[in-house]
Amino acid sequence: MHAEIVRFTQREIDIKVVDDDDMRVLQWRRRLLHDEVLLDGKPQATSYGMFNREKVYGLVFGSDEEGQGGQRVMLIVDPRAAMNWGSGRPAPLGVRLETAEGPLVAYGSLDPKALEKPATFADWMKKSMGMEWGSWPR
Repeated sequence: MHAEIVRFTQREIDIKVVDDDDMRVLQWRRRLLHDEVLLDGKPQATSYGMFNREKVYGLVFGSDEEGQGGQRVMLIVDPRAAMNWGSGRPAPLGVRLETAEGPLVAYGSLDPKALEKPATFADWMKKSMGMEWGSWPR
């Protein structure tokens, strides 16, 4: 199974999920009073409320009519808004799609690399400010 983020905006996240020859689109939508998860345009999960909506969703890809079998995945969204410097618009802080074997997609605050603490001051500068120490003269 392979996944890739196709759209990442403040109210919409689209993830393309490919399993062998089968492609599906997993969508997360933020509405005024609810959040919604769709698979190929069909509602899978909904969380209601003004605040404290669900952020972790469990889904099964490829189960039969009785609900047996299939690949279980977990979608996690960190909906707190942060500025997306590429587009200049706010977007969620992070998203992660994970199976039992490990993450398929991890971006932003939910990326395992984002949780690692820097080992040295130079690593901290590079991570927090994007600065990298060079050697002089070149």
